[in-house]
Amino acid sequence: MNPLISVVIPVFNCDKFLEDTISSVLNSDYKNLEVVLVNDGSTDNSLSCCKKWKELFPAKVQVVDQRNQGPSVARNTGIYQAKGKYILPLDGDDLIHPQYISEAVRVLESDSSIKVVYCKAEKFGKKTGVWNLKPFSLQSLAKDNMIFVSGIYRKSDWASIGGYDHRFIWGWEDWEFWINMLKKGGKVVQLPLTGFFYRIRDNSRRKSTNRQGKKMTLFLLNKKHPEFFQRYLRGPIRNPRGVSIPLNATLHLIKHMKMRCQVETKLLQKLIKSSEGKIKN
Repeated sequence: MNPLISVVIPVFNCDKFLEDTISSVLNSDYKNLEVVLVNDGSTDNSLSCCKKWKELFPAKVQVVDQRNQGPSVARNTGIYQAKGKYILPLDGDDLIHPQYISEAVRVLESDSSIKVVYCKAEKFGKKTGVWNLKPFSLQSLAKDNMIFVSGIYRKSDWASIGGYDHRFIWGWEDWEFWINMLKKGGKVVQLPLTGFFYRIRDNSRRKSTNRQGKKMTLFLLNKKHPEFFQRYLRGPIRNPRGVSIPLNATLHLIKHMKMRCQVETKLLQKLIKSSEGKIKN
């Protein structure tokens, strides 16, 4: 029997898009699924929309209503309620291909060492086109996130790392989640299927995060995963992220040269002192 998968959808003021998102899930060719809708304090008609889908599909749809606490808490709330072996986090304005879940579950079931399955992706909305995601490696993951939020994984792995970190309120909580899950090992598979469709909006959180928010997020990443960044970047992740490796290498070289100069200065001072003693004698 195919294992149950839980599609967890945090919902915040996305009533214009939510029906399309839920429809894309229920149109999946993988039928053993549930949808967990977590209304995160929406002020539009999102909660009413959630309740309507619950009435239409009472056996497949759960609705959780909470005060606004951000996407990390909303995802954790939904996953805690979820009954599935596998989890697919999906934002309330994005879409998935009908075959994405079935293909991902097939891969996950084939090998217990595979921790995450994702796919190729496209952008739509205010900006359209292929979302060019770099091939996965831990070194690449240290520099940037190439696994979008809607990768599919086991609920047991979510539980083992304590879920999403609620402190990441400015974004990149998915990046930190993947680092936390994968830094000690585990395979990642990208399906050749274009199975995820990421909606670009004017007020999307990715676009609206301010400089102070990015600064705080980088601070939290470095504080939580110093050994990971030291191993793959030779120092902390920096802003802009692309300069992390060359800047860390330069600072490492400067530090090494400074230490060498200090040693050589001490040796020179000893030599001078010794020479002065010989001259006096």
